[in-house]
Amino acid sequence: MSSSAKIRAFELQSKNKADLLAQLVELRTELASLRVQKVVGGSSSKLTKINTVRKSIARVLTVVNQKQRQNLREFYKKSKYIPQDLRYKKTRAIRRRLTTKEASAITLKAHKKAIHFPQRKYALKA
Repeated sequence: MSSSAKIRAFELQSKNKADLLAQLVELRTELASLRVQKVVGGSSSKLTKINTVRKSIARVLTVVNQKQRQNLREFYKKSKYIPQDLRYKKTRAIRRRLTTKEASAITLKAHKKAIHFPQRKYALKA
């Protein structure tokens, strides 16, 4: 694969981990050779290519990390506790808030009172 074309993240999603890591090695060797050419005094087209190769390496690493995190989420889905870095972030207040089940729970006494003494409905004459 020629690395002159810009790598797109959605194309990397379909590849497996071995392919991604192989591509990563290839990109890193290319970056090393471009840096050598920069020191030696290569053409300006080579120097502008360094940026695209660096960004491509970042994209490959991002996809690798996304896949790894997704696999870990699937692995921990059934367990009681999920590692902290895989939990949803949101805000501290939201994380400490009561769950919907906890918030809607009522005591036995309140339940009996609601059943035996329902809210009265009045019809007013105009």
